[in-house]
Amino acid sequence: MNKKEKFKQLREKSNRQLRRFSEPLKRQIVNDIETKVTTIAEVSREYTVTRNSIYKWIYSYSKNRQKGVRTVIEEKSVSTKLEILKSKIKELESVIGQKQMKIDFQEKMIELAEKEYSVDIKKKFGSKRFSGIGKNEPG
Repeated sequence: MNKKEKFKQLREKSNRQLRRFSEPLKRQIVNDIETKVTTIAEVSREYTVTRNSIYKWIYSYSKNRQKGVRTVIEEKSVSTKLEILKSKIKELESVIGQKQMKIDFQEKMIELAEKEYSVDIKKKFGSKRFSGIGKNEPG
């Protein structure tokens, strides 16, 4: 079966007529659904219209639905995230400053100890280095 024959079959099968419902009728149907006079399923059967079309009518003609208002709730706005990141940077800079002060203090203590005891602590501290695997030379 070629494409033309398939298309012809589809056209023959779909004897549905193109129908347009007036706007006042759509509004009345939506109003009936909202006031629970009828249901979407009943309207679909009575007018032989798809439920999807009825939902579109409700979307367009509902009195209960606010049109054009969309609420977007962000977890945290960009400005809030920026403030959080700035405070985190300040906190980390403070930690770095404290660590640097500790290092400076320790270096000053080593320097004072070297002067007091006339010993080169920096060189003595790291003098016993690992010389390699398999070498067993005395120290």
